[in-house]
Amino acid sequence: METVYNFINGKQVPSRGTEAYPIYNPATGEQIRQVIMSTSEDVYEAIDVAQRAFAEWSATSPLRRSRIMFKFKELLQRDWDVLAKIIVEEHGKVYSDACGELTRGLEVVEFACGIPHLLKGEFSEQVGRGIDIHSSLQPLGVAVGITPFNFPAMVPMWMFPVAITCGNTFILKPAKADPSLSIKLAELLKEAGLPDGVFNVVHGDRQDNEILLRDPRVHAVSFVGSTPAAAHVYKMGAEFGKRVQAFGAAKNHALIMPDADIESTANALLGAAFGAAGERCMAISLAVTIDDETADKLIATLKPKVEVLRYGPGIPKEGEKEMDFGPLISQQHLNNVTNYITKGVEEGATLLVDGRGKKPVGHENGFFIGGSLFDNVTPDMVIYKEEIFGPVLGIVRAKNFEQAMKLINEHPYGNGTAIFTSDGGAAREFAYHVQAGMVGVNVPIPVPMSFHCFGGWKHSAYTTLNIYGPDGVRFYTKMKTVTTRWPSKYVIENAAFSMPTL
Repeated sequence: METVYNFINGKQVPSRGTEAYPIYNPATGEQIRQVIMSTSEDVYEAIDVAQRAFAEWSATSPLRRSRIMFKFKELLQRDWDVLAKIIVEEHGKVYSDACGELTRGLEVVEFACGIPHLLKGEFSEQVGRGIDIHSSLQPLGVAVGITPFNFPAMVPMWMFPVAITCGNTFILKPAKADPSLSIKLAELLKEAGLPDGVFNVVHGDRQDNEILLRDPRVHAVSFVGSTPAAAHVYKMGAEFGKRVQAFGAAKNHALIMPDADIESTANALLGAAFGAAGERCMAISLAVTIDDETADKLIATLKPKVEVLRYGPGIPKEGEKEMDFGPLISQQHLNNVTNYITKGVEEGATLLVDGRGKKPVGHENGFFIGGSLFDNVTPDMVIYKEEIFGPVLGIVRAKNFEQAMKLINEHPYGNGTAIFTSDGGAAREFAYHVQAGMVGVNVPIPVPMSFHCFGGWKHSAYTTLNIYGPDGVRFYTKMKTVTTRWPSKYVIENAAFSMPTL
């Protein structure tokens, strides 16, 4: 059985542990390799290596760091097909979606290539007679990224390119369900010229997270996962003096106005709700309509589209068209999503399209489920309150704009949201008042570009600085401000005991 190793100090190394976690191809249900969970000794070794590498790496010029990132970008593009197929094989998403994930990660790499400019400090001359002030951004030390299964390339690349070009060293702990891509990224960084020890990968479980959160040599932790885990990481990291950004779950609403183009809106919802089998933190899982007429029109257009969604393996056979989405990540998660659909029926929602129990021919052992569509979802239902993380869309019928806004703003999650309308005034009112961190106007999945910042509100994020973009640079650096005056032999200073002013 092929084993996925750790990557420490520039090479793949086996874990000292004995607990093996199976890695499946979700499209077939077959185990394709395994990963051994790291021991505490493995994790401490990674921290030791990263700590030792920090002194030299932090002293490396930003221009040199940038050139390594430019080379890494070139190697990513060279191995694009290989990387995308690794994602398809272990995660299950379709090939084009894997390429889209790589593209969004590559954009952050491109942003990080500009680090010589991004790290420029500030200077103020003559703030007092003969006194100047300058500020600089300096790296923190060892940074850690704990990442989820749904984006094995993109989410790590939201973190480490900015972290390491800012002068930090980095330890990545990827999801154990699809860890192979992280090792490939580590090898490409080494090929690009990154010194040994600057980027390391350890595979493990929750106890390994605890070590990384407690060790005083770790200075920053970036996390993406469930909300309970994000809250725990934020609390523990803060307790042990770390800088922490922790991103949790989502329940993203789309508000459908009566003047929205129903055909284009239905198509947008189709991709946003069912793409990647709904395993996206920015997926639209609730469509809120202003009135019953709009809801009826939307359902009449959307229902037949959901019924004919195509799902199957991520890479089609030669001559066949690519599927709309692939399987879920595991049998356990398939069971969870199935149970949510059953719960929705029990609670009184109207199941218009039932995706349960549907398997593509020839892939009966894969972790597949078809698209499901609910009507009459209400705020007291579990399928309204909780993130399903599967191909399930619920229609919520509001009476007016105010009630719809109230529903969205009172939901405990506030990751992303969208409005579909041709009314600029309504769109502006929505964008200004809605309580969510990322907003789309006729854009169903408003993930910001790399030169802006990704981040949710409420229980979707525990952080003061968002991920990537300008906030990413600020998160992975600390500012030092220096006030300078050179002594003059012509001026004798007297002692001053009051608060200094300029």
